[in-house]
This record gives sequence, C-alpha cells and structure tokens, in this order.
Amino acid sequence: MFRFAAAIVLAVLVHVVMARAEQKLTLKEAEEAAIQNHPRLKAARLSADAAVQVPTEIRSNLMPSLFTNFTGASALDNSRIAAGGLNNPVIYDRVATGLSASQLLTDFGRTSKLVHSSDLHAASQKQFADATKQQVLVDVDRAYFGILRAQAILRVAEETVTARRVVLDQVTALSSNKLKSDLDLSFAKVNLADAELLRLNAENDVRAAFADLAQAMGDRNAQEYDLIEEPMPGPLAPKPEDLIAQALRDRPDVNALRLEQDSAVQFSKAERALWLPSVTAVSNLGVIPNHAAPLSNRYGAFGFNVSVPIFNGKLYTARSREAELRAGASTERVREISNTVSRDVTTAWLKARTAFERIALTAQMLDQAQQALDLARTRYDLGLSSIVELSQAQLNETASEIASATAKYDYQLQRALLDYQLGSLR
Repeated sequence: MFRFAAAIVLAVLVHVVMARAEQKLTLKEAEEAAIQNHPRLKAARLSADAAVQVPTEIRSNLMPSLFTNFTGASALDNSRIAAGGLNNPVIYDRVATGLSASQLLTDFGRTSKLVHSSDLHAASQKQFADATKQQVLVDVDRAYFGILRAQAILRVAEETVTARRVVLDQVTALSSNKLKSDLDLSFAKVNLADAELLRLNAENDVRAAFADLAQAMGDRNAQEYDLIEEPMPGPLAPKPEDLIAQALRDRPDVNALRLEQDSAVQFSKAERALWLPSVTAVSNLGVIPNHAAPLSNRYGAFGFNVSVPIFNGKLYTARSREAELRAGASTERVREISNTVSRDVTTAWLKARTAFERIALTAQMLDQAQQALDLARTRYDLGLSSIVELSQAQLNETASEIASATAKYDYQLQRALLDYQLGSLR
C-alpha cells in the first residue's frame, strides 16, 4: 500500500515537473509579467504616486483653514504671568469652545509658483517611472533572446557531440585494425571531449539565462519555459540621424529631466519671492458657558496680519541663490543627456546594422565551413591528410555553426536595445 501511494505521488510530481517544463512563454507574456511583478517598477510607480500628493499639500496653503477649540483654565486670585511672553498676562477662570479660521490673502505668487514647481516635479516622477518600465522591458528582452541564443548554441553542441562521436567510433575501428595510428585515435578523443565541454558550458549558460529571465520578470524562482520564437523586426532606418530626434522627443528619462529643469526654474522664482510680504486674515468666535466676572458669554474677533521680511541673516538671499544654481545644474544635465542620447542612438544603430549584416555573412561562412569539412573528411578517409586537418575543419565548422545559429538572436537583441534607446519599448 505504501509503495502504491509513493508511486502515485511520484507520478504526480513528474507530471507537474513536465507540465512546468513544457509551459510556453512569448516575449509579450514575459514583458507583461515583469510589468506586473517587478519590484523596481512598483517602487518607481509608488514614488510617482507619492509625488502627486505634494502639489495638494502645498496648495492647501491657499485654502482657508478652520479649527475647533476647547479650552479651560483656572488661575490664582490676582495672579499675572510676569515673565515668558509679551502677550496679555491676565488669566481668567473659564471653560470655552469656539472656532478659529485663517486665510492667506496673498503672498504675491510664491505659493502658486511652489504649486507649479511641485506639479512639474510630479510629472517628472511619472516620466522616471516610465523610464524604469523601459529598463525592465529591455532587461526582459535581453534575457529572452539570451535564452534563445544559449539554446541555439546548446543544439549546435549536441549535434557536434553526436558527429564527433561517430568520427571517434570510425577511428577506433580503424585503429583496432591498424589502419589508423594511435595518434589519430587520441585526436578524435580530444575532439569529442572538447565537444562535450562545449555542451556542458552551453547547458550551464541556458540555466543561467533562465535565471536572468526570472529576475527580469520579478520572480524569485527560476523556471524553464518553452520560449516562442519572435518574428524578425522590420527594416532598419537608413541613417541614425533620423532616429536621434525621435529619441530626444520620446525617451521618458529625457522628458523627466526637462520637467525637473522647469520645476527647478519655478522653485527658483518662488524662492526669490520670499522677500515679498504676505497678508493673512484670521478670525475667532465662540462661547464661554463658564467664566469669571470680567468675561461675557461669547466672544468674536477678526483681524489681519501683514508680514514683511526685513533681515534674517541672509537666509532668503542664500536660499534664492541656491535655487538659481540648482536650476542651472538642471539645465546642464538636460544638455548632457541630449549629447548622451545622440551617441547612444548612433552606437545602437551601428550595432543593429552590423548584427543584421552578420546574418548573411555567417550563413555564407557556415556553408563554406561545411564544404571544407566534407572535403577534409574525404581526404582523411582516403589517407590524403592527417587527423590535424580534419580536426581543424571540425573546429571551424562548429564555430561557424554557432555564429550562424546565434546571428538571428543577436540581431533581435540589438533591435530591442535600439528601441530602448529610442524610448519606443511598450
């Protein structure tokens, strides 16, 4: 009975493992999973949502504020507060409740400029979140095509092991009949061992690539999928200059820095307005149900206050100058990223063009390497060449096959990197 139950459990586990191993995954599905799960993107979105609250916080200074108060006091007979303040020192026994209201009438635009600055900063944080999304997507694309590339190399390695094992069997048979030397047998064994080492490294690269994909998707546990091949991208733009303007317009990190620059300019204007006066209206009203003799049953008052800064140890001057300098630094950062984008787009375009040209060149190289291998094998079988010539032809054919098998994925990856530089990954 125990063996039967164990067999059932084992069968279920095998089924689950096989089902997971056979699970298909497209690039679009991997990107969507990363958008939903990646903690870096979630953190960026939360930071952007937090920044959206700041304009409301600052704008509240322009709105009236209303408070309710409940106050009670008891004083010694004929007592006065003689030290600690310039306010009215008289304290009367009382219990009272009332409302206090205040309203900023004007600060000559300083708060409005702060609101505008914070709005721009919140918009820049949204753009930074979009830039983080672009980074997450390109990481997924890099890992996805990295897996396909590693799997292509693994297929070549397995085919190489099979082909060299056949050669070893042939050389072993010929050597046992004294038709080939022990040196030939040693070379054949070395070639097979080299192919098995290539396969071992390729298997490790595939596992590592799946781990990279899991991390890019925001998953802690690496899982192997049956990846679906992606169609080849469309034609490449004829010149990189045609793409630079698009990148400067669409890249979210560039737009974020521009918004940060505008925000810094508005904040600088707000800091210069510190020297302007501010006018505030205040009012209080309430009832005093229990009070000493001099007080009435109710109270009310209205007034205003004008605050004009005169001297504060150059605090406002330093704050204004600091804001101007930070605004200037933001302007230079925009200039720097514009130059960087121009370089990165050009470099990405050149790499994509080279990768596309490698597809045809590696196909030609593979065809020539296969012809050379066939010729070398024929010459070796006829005894017209040594095992060294055959081994070199095998190495050239393997290298050419790897280059040809991976050229497609290299081009797809370079196009994804170019799209990232253009800010067009979605």
